[in-house]
Amino acid sequence: MTPWILLVLAYLLGAVPTSLWVGKAVHGVDLREKGSGNLGATNAFRVLGWRSALPVALFDMFKGWLPAATFAGWGGGLEFSWTLAFGAAAIAGHVFSVFVGFRGGKGVATSAGVFLALAPLAVGLCIALFAVLVGVTRIVSVGSLAAAVALPILVALTPHQGGEALLGFTVALAAFVVFAHRANVGRLLRGEENRFGRSRGAGQGGEGAS
Repeated sequence: MTPWILLVLAYLLGAVPTSLWVGKAVHGVDLREKGSGNLGATNAFRVLGWRSALPVALFDMFKGWLPAATFAGWGGGLEFSWTLAFGAAAIAGHVFSVFVGFRGGKGVATSAGVFLALAPLAVGLCIALFAVLVGVTRIVSVGSLAAAVALPILVALTPHQGGEALLGFTVALAAFVVFAHRANVGRLLRGEENRFGRSRGAGQGGEGAS
């Protein structure tokens, strides 16, 4: 299979609007019209509950893991730069999904799936950091932002594929995640970011990881 076809497949896999389809199929709810309106696992947790949000999060991670872990092999042993391209395409698909008018989530879970394939120890530590901070603060965006900032440092300090190429990709991705959370940063600075367990009403809230 040619790398360009695989690149399109990676994007289309990433573009699968998991939370939207689960919300509609299981609950009859359009997540674009509920909670924060974001099509990610965090808004799914708020609106649909953890039983629906957990498989959403796992599949969103799978959307990043599969292209990064296997597509280079499907292309006959492609260079590592193609692996990064496949991972980036899956993340772009999640954030800019063609199936929902190029509107999706913020790419955190799908990015975690990519790095689970390429730097599993680093992403495992980031997931632990995310869980601890969310548990302490009850603010998902705090965990997401901290994990994004920590990821390049942890990739540099732990075993991973791709050497400097992956590290450069990680820095760029971390910057993108922080940019995608710019509204959350503003709410954090104003002390207005939503916490789990405290409702602020439909259409408001500060989603973080998705």
